[in-house]
Amino acid sequence: MSRNIEFSIGEFYHIYNRGTDKRIIFNETSDYYRFLILLYLCNSNLKVDLGDYLRQGQTLSELLNLERNETLVEIGAYCLMPNHFHILINEKSEGGISLFMQKLMTAYTMYFNKKYNRNGTLFQGRFKGSHVQKDNYLKYLFAYIGLNPVKLIEKNWKEEGIKNLIRVKIFLFNYKFSSFLDHCGFNRKEKSILDMENFPQYFKYRKEFKDFISDWLNFRKEF
Repeated sequence: MSRNIEFSIGEFYHIYNRGTDKRIIFNETSDYYRFLILLYLCNSNLKVDLGDYLRQGQTLSELLNLERNETLVEIGAYCLMPNHFHILINEKSEGGISLFMQKLMTAYTMYFNKKYNRNGTLFQGRFKGSHVQKDNYLKYLFAYIGLNPVKLIEKNWKEEGIKNLIRVKIFLFNYKFSSFLDHCGFNRKEKSILDMENFPQYFKYRKEFKDFISDWLNFRKEF
C-alpha cells in the first residue's frame, strides 16, 4: 500500500488517483459518464453488474436513481480530470472506503480496457488518500476540488493569477464532470452521487458557496 493511512468511521478523507504514467483515463464524454455512474452504483453493499442495466437500455438519469440498499460511504465532492480524479469522502461503515474504491477502480478499469482493447493496470497503483483532520482544511477542499478544472484552460493560475476571470467562470459553469454545479444549486441528476448529511454545513445558502469560490479565484496567494 502506497499510503500510510487508516480509515475510521465518521472521518473525512481526500481520495485521489491518476492514470499510470500520467496517461489519460477519460478519452471522451462517455468515459466520464461511465465513471460518474460507477461513483453512484459502486457505493453500495450489493454487487452491481452495470452491463445488465445497460443492456436493458437504462438512461443516465435512470441509472442514477436505482436503489442501492446500504451505501458504503458519503461523498461530499468530486472532480474528474482527463488523467486523474478527486473525491472528498466520509467513512460510513468499517472498510467502506476501501471496498468502495476497489469496486470503483476495478469496474472502470475493466470497462476502459475492453473499450480500448488494452490490458493491464489503468491507475497509478492503489488509490491515494489523506485524512482531513482540520475544519478549515475540509472547507478548503470544496474549493480545491471544485476549481481543479481551471488548470485545463489556465495552467498556472494559482501562481500567476486568473488572466480572464469571466472566461474561467464560464468554463466552470459548463464543466459537467464535477460536483461544482451541484454545490452551486443546479438541479442535476448527478446530484444523487452526493450525500452531504454528515458533512459540515458550510454553505447554508448557494450564494455562500459561489462567494467562497470567487474569493479563492481572486485571492490566489491564499493557496
